[in-house]
Amino acid sequence: MSNARKVHQIDGEFRMLQGVLHDAEVAYETWGELNEARDNCILLFTGLSPSAHAASSAADPSSGWWEPMMGPSRPIDTSKYFVVCVNSLGSCFGSTGPASIDPRTGSHYRLDFPVLTIEDVAAAGQKVIEGLGVSRLHSVVGASMGGMTALAHNLLFPEASESLVCISSAARALPFSIALRSLQREMIRTDLAWQNGQYAFDAPPVIGQRLARKLGMLTYRSAGEFEQRFARERVSEERQSGDPFGIDFEVESYLEAHATKFIGTFDANCYLYLSRAMDLFDAADHGGSVEIALGRAGAKRGLIVGVETDILFPIEQQRELADGLVAGGMDVTFESLPSLQGHDAFLVDMDRFRPVLCNFFNCEMEEGKPVANIRSV
Repeated sequence: MSNARKVHQIDGEFRMLQGVLHDAEVAYETWGELNEARDNCILLFTGLSPSAHAASSAADPSSGWWEPMMGPSRPIDTSKYFVVCVNSLGSCFGSTGPASIDPRTGSHYRLDFPVLTIEDVAAAGQKVIEGLGVSRLHSVVGASMGGMTALAHNLLFPEASESLVCISSAARALPFSIALRSLQREMIRTDLAWQNGQYAFDAPPVIGQRLARKLGMLTYRSAGEFEQRFARERVSEERQSGDPFGIDFEVESYLEAHATKFIGTFDANCYLYLSRAMDLFDAADHGGSVEIALGRAGAKRGLIVGVETDILFPIEQQRELADGLVAGGMDVTFESLPSLQGHDAFLVDMDRFRPVLCNFFNCEMEEGKPVANIRSV
């Protein structure tokens, strides 16, 4: 079976905001077919930790991270659109990042990797699109960090996309969110196994990564969901370790399971770089203020979706983003969703998110399932 992942080679120098990469690579996957007019392409940017495998395909039938949202007769209908999902520059799933080998030295970049910004991730995605021969996108889409990247793409390349979709994102990180991510990074860097970024890849800073992931899970969900799902339920006696300070409650077991799953799948240095990139992003850098920058966004249509229980990107930030884009002349749909799942709702609360995406991409819901609308776009 062929591998669905493809790699775009950026020959020569790729100039970042604060550095240069040589012969960088960007991993991506595609679904659907580019039409004759070459105007049905959707560029999808991911959150911090996913790969480019957003949905299953014939080449890779495994379930993707946005499986319920993409495919034939789904909100992002791959029988209608040509979808390109890129793995973020700086990540560890095929794109050049801190865990990659620097072709100039033959050694892994590690902390010699240049400072990574959201703009760099957006520019690398644009290189992929240009390599595919697409000059005008139907839409650029992203959630969480991907929403920041989609916005950055629209600011850097205002003529590149007809529409913009930002989900559970913002024009810049709040101090509270920066503080949380800073603490996660400190957890990793203070793990003795981190060794100032020089750890062996088969001996990563497991303790720091586990703690960072657990804190992350607390920020991705809501207190209301935890109350509803776990209450004060205890783990069964046979699952107790005998450690007097071990896991007593089901909510602790939940955090432990997610932390364990994360270890070994994501490189620690890549995590540090991508996490900091989110904190560094500020749309105001593209005009002097957020208002001026959003007024320069080039898409004609926009969809801004937020979740009322999201503590990482509060709903007020989604309103600020929508209002700023409207003030700049964009036709914007703003959706405030009352999901209990907090920031992660775009991954799990499909009953609320599917109709919103269906409406924007011009399709309908039939018997609880989205189907393509026969009207043209």
